[in-house]
Amino acid sequence: MNKTTRIISIMLMAIPSIVLIMGGVMKIIGAEPESVMQFLTKMGFGNYITALGVTELIIAGLFIYPKTNKIGFLLASCYFAGALCLDIAGGQVIASIIFLVILWIGMFLKHKEMFFTSSASDSK
Repeated sequence: MNKTTRIISIMLMAIPSIVLIMGGVMKIIGAEPESVMQFLTKMGFGNYITALGVTELIIAGLFIYPKTNKIGFLLASCYFAGALCLDIAGGQVIASIIFLVILWIGMFLKHKEMFFTSSASDSK
């Protein structure tokens, strides 16, 4: 991987990480905007706001740490996909798809092997 690709992948992977960290901290300390709190309560997650915040921080930590980067990517993908489903079901602005796409592009640039089978296993 050349230097430019590495820098771009790091920048793209930082965006969803920051979103997860900020969202997690805001949920834990109760600083989420009222509209978000009302939406989550309406969708049935009112009692689980703190648990969602802790989950976001765990996912972000797994995604940032290099040895657990791949499992963090899979969990972050699931989290943003769930958020996308909630956005669609609730008639909200579909912003989570942006973070999901950025996450996937950044991970693709960094770890292409996650998306393709290796040619060594194909020849066996």
